[in-house]
Amino acid sequence: MSDEKSRPPYARYAFKNPYNYAVLGGFASAAVLTGNWWLGLAGAGAEALWMLFAPDSRLLRKVWWDKQHASEEETRKRAELDAKFKLLPEADAMRCLALREKQDQINKLAEENPAFTVDLLSGELRKLDDLVRAFLELSVTCARYQDYLQSVDVDEIERDLRRYHQIVDKGEADKRTLAQKNIAVLEKRKEKYGEIRSYLSSARGQLELIENTFRLLADQIVTMRSPTELSGQLDELLDGVEAVRQTTRETDRLLQAVER
Repeated sequence: MSDEKSRPPYARYAFKNPYNYAVLGGFASAAVLTGNWWLGLAGAGAEALWMLFAPDSRLLRKVWWDKQHASEEETRKRAELDAKFKLLPEADAMRCLALREKQDQINKLAEENPAFTVDLLSGELRKLDDLVRAFLELSVTCARYQDYLQSVDVDEIERDLRRYHQIVDKGEADKRTLAQKNIAVLEKRKEKYGEIRSYLSSARGQLELIENTFRLLADQIVTMRSPTELSGQLDELLDGVEAVRQTTRETDRLLQAVER
């Protein structure tokens, strides 16, 4: 996500909040009830000053709006995860639930380890959330690619290839040219399907690695003496996830090319 998209909308927070509405309403009501319209002008001026300076206030950002933004982002991400979770087959959904339960166990054990500080828990363990989210995203992608591959009749492609090869061997010149073009297209389709299957295998391997690492962390975290032991394993997993995400983007382009 770009910095522009992730930057909190401070101006919106400054305007759309109950306190600002209350002040605006107070000035407007006072102007109407007393007939002193200068109160309305004073309210408009105060609002203009508020909107000019409040969005840039470091104090307001720290004590109010950054927390509001974090809460909204968490709600948005949770809604996205819920929507993706509903797309999963039952078996994959159960794997995601099991991983989340393992995360809860790791969090609890980490809190009980005196070697870990509060800063570590708020920093390193946040990476567990990223990995659980990545696990769900990869699971959805794998399910989507698996459905697509199951829709492809590879035997039919092989039959068509044999038929066109026979035309090339025995056909007339004009038929031979068209057959060769069809062979080239079908061979390309086979190649792309093979690459998609290869990605699917790698992504599933990454899912298994995340699951196994979470199980290992649950076994190790009680006796860990240094935060770097936890950090190193989580960073390595996140690097692997990012590599698979890059491959996902490339595979999506392959899929689009095949469908065209």
